[in-house]
Amino acid sequence: MQSDTGKTHLITLVTAAVLLLSAACASASDMYMCTARNGSISFTNTPTDSNCTELVEKKKFATAIKPSASTFGASFYYPTTGYSGSIDKYISFAGARYNIDPRLLRAVIQAESGFDVRATSNKGAIGLMQLMPETARELRVRNPLNPWENIDGGARYLRQMLDTFNGNLRLSLAAYNAGPGAVKRAGGIPSYPETQNYVRTVLRHYRSYRGEG
Repeated sequence: MQSDTGKTHLITLVTAAVLLLSAACASASDMYMCTARNGSISFTNTPTDSNCTELVEKKKFATAIKPSASTFGASFYYPTTGYSGSIDKYISFAGARYNIDPRLLRAVIQAESGFDVRATSNKGAIGLMQLMPETARELRVRNPLNPWENIDGGARYLRQMLDTFNGNLRLSLAAYNAGPGAVKRAGGIPSYPETQNYVRTVLRHYRSYRGEG
């Protein structure tokens, strides 16, 4: 049997451990992503307005959105909003993750699907950013109809195109639509009417989102 002194010491240790665990949990969840009116993004643990969205660790987020585990890093944070959350916040978050202007992502989504989460094309493209099934598989997007997975996959693919074409926006958009191989073979934007119209449409939306008329 333990002495009263031993019991007191054990209770003190258990209490300290509980307090430390509670603090660790609080620090992990009390993180917010704030989106300014100009589209810029910042992270804070002291939100100041309604434009801030709470972020949680991957384990907690997975229960709501179930993203592909192989897509994300263990220390990365995700929005707490699930399927019913704001698409705009997903766009802002993906823009921050892949260093793409969220207004450009909005322009691509508007041109691709008109913000229809369940949009499908006659060629088989799926979701907000109209991912082809083979492209979705390459990007490890398990469910292209999941708004977050679709936006994250599409933004990642656009980032790949921007890197491939040294940041040339027109060529990158053409590659997003027609494939990088077609752009390389053409030595520029392919002569496909669909692709040429697509590039013009996205750029027009992008200028509009940037307030350039």
